[in-house]
Amino acid sequence: MVVQAYILIQTDVGKAAEVCASIADIKGVTLAEDVTGPYDVIVRAEASNVDELGKLVVARVQSVEGITRTLTCPVVHI
Repeated sequence: MVVQAYILIQTDVGKAAEVCASIADIKGVTLAEDVTGPYDVIVRAEASNVDELGKLVVARVQSVEGITRTLTCPVVHI
């Protein structure tokens, strides 16, 4: 089973492209796009279970320099 989530990211002013490029290289990230709107970067990530997804977000994604805030939205298939 694969657990997926979208991570909405706010960055320091002018850092969206740099943050996006850094995050795109993280294992488990399947998509990273810099966008306009209330968030600066949208990331799609996946892991083998919820615990691993949490570790990916907290230990790897949130540690990228230039990020000010994240919102993780798990994908749920009903």
